[in-house]
Amino acid sequence: MAILRPVDIRKMKPEELDKRLNELQLELSKEKANISVGASTTSPGRIREIKKTIARIKTLKGEKSK
Repeated sequence: MAILRPVDIRKMKPEELDKRLNELQLELSKEKANISVGASTTSPGRIREIKKTIARIKTLKGEKSK
């Protein structure tokens, strides 16, 4: 289950993409901090999905800039 589909990302404005990217990076750092402390995560696959969504956003931002 993807957090954001590529179709949805393409419809977003650049400002919205930057905001969403920052939110996802913050969420990823919080999840990683929880793991390093020893706390359990809310969902084991959540980190993987966050990373994939960040990569999708960065890829599609690169496509738009060309």
